[in-house]
Amino acid sequence: MIDYEKEFHEARNTISEIDVKIAKLFEERMNAAKVVAEYKKVNGIPVEDKEREKILLEKNSQMVTEDEIRSYYVNFQKYMMKLSKDFQHKILDGTRVAFSGVKGAFAEIAVKKIFPDCVPVGYQDFKSAYKAVENGECECAVLPIENSFEGDVARVMDLTYFGSLFINGVYDMAVEQHLFGTSDSHKRDVKKVISHPQALGQCSEYISEKGFEIEEAVNTAVAAQKVATDGDKSVAVICSLEAGHEYGLKLLDRKINENNTNTTRFGVFSRIPRGESVGDEHFILLFTVRDEAGSLCKAVSVFSELGYNLKALKSRPSKDVIWNYYFFLEGEGKLTKESEEKMLSELSKVCTNVRLVGRYGKEQII
Repeated sequence: MIDYEKEFHEARNTISEIDVKIAKLFEERMNAAKVVAEYKKVNGIPVEDKEREKILLEKNSQMVTEDEIRSYYVNFQKYMMKLSKDFQHKILDGTRVAFSGVKGAFAEIAVKKIFPDCVPVGYQDFKSAYKAVENGECECAVLPIENSFEGDVARVMDLTYFGSLFINGVYDMAVEQHLFGTSDSHKRDVKKVISHPQALGQCSEYISEKGFEIEEAVNTAVAAQKVATDGDKSVAVICSLEAGHEYGLKLLDRKINENNTNTTRFGVFSRIPRGESVGDEHFILLFTVRDEAGSLCKAVSVFSELGYNLKALKSRPSKDVIWNYYFFLEGEGKLTKESEEKMLSELSKVCTNVRLVGRYGKEQII
């Protein structure tokens, strides 16, 4: 005959013993999370890594052999991850993140979405923000690298080539442009619009249709600040909702960019390269090739021979030698320590310079 009371007490004792073990393991896990957070802070890596979490949940759930309780373990694991992230957010609180522009700039919006616990620090241009990380003023910088409508951000590409920082993450952010004027203005008063060249390009049809004059500014938010300060109701600005509201401007027209899928890719630039990680499937290389017939073709063939997908290949003048170019390459595929060494070794045979400047997981939408 089954002694249910005895089994009940034995089960409770077993649970209590396991709870003691869990407490010790929990402490170990949180201390490990602290080390991870400190690494992320130094390297400018956000707390959230949804792709890694997804991979780990799938992998770890297979360790539970009983189907009946597997889903409960997944929920347990999710809660553990949440606690770990909460702890890491506390450690990263106050991290200084550089961006180009002033309050309300699209880059500042991106910074707050990627690093919700950080202190955003605005600089007058891309170079100043980049240098702030190189000289240790900030832990990392969030800079635009490409827009789906206007293409590459050439100055940031050049900083990446000539500088020393690494790209440890890439994020996609939808960009909407709006028309703002002074608080006493109406749309009929506007004769001229001021904004960043890319914002003007994204709204070129609207500008042409209205017959506005244009004036370029270093940044959309800087332009908003200028319109607010000058107080000329004949001049409007094209900027984000955040920038318009930040400087007390009046919304005259919404969503004036012609491309509804207008998206900007932002890179997170840090002093230290990101190490190999679960879920890393993308990398960025910069290289120059020898002045020999077929050098570029040979360099590109290295990637297909090693099984990597070539997502993008772009060129820019190297500036140090006339009519000489450097190449910016984005590849897709898992880079292990061994495969990275082999790839760089093969490229060195046909390249004069080659540098791995970035590795990251799946691009995240913010």
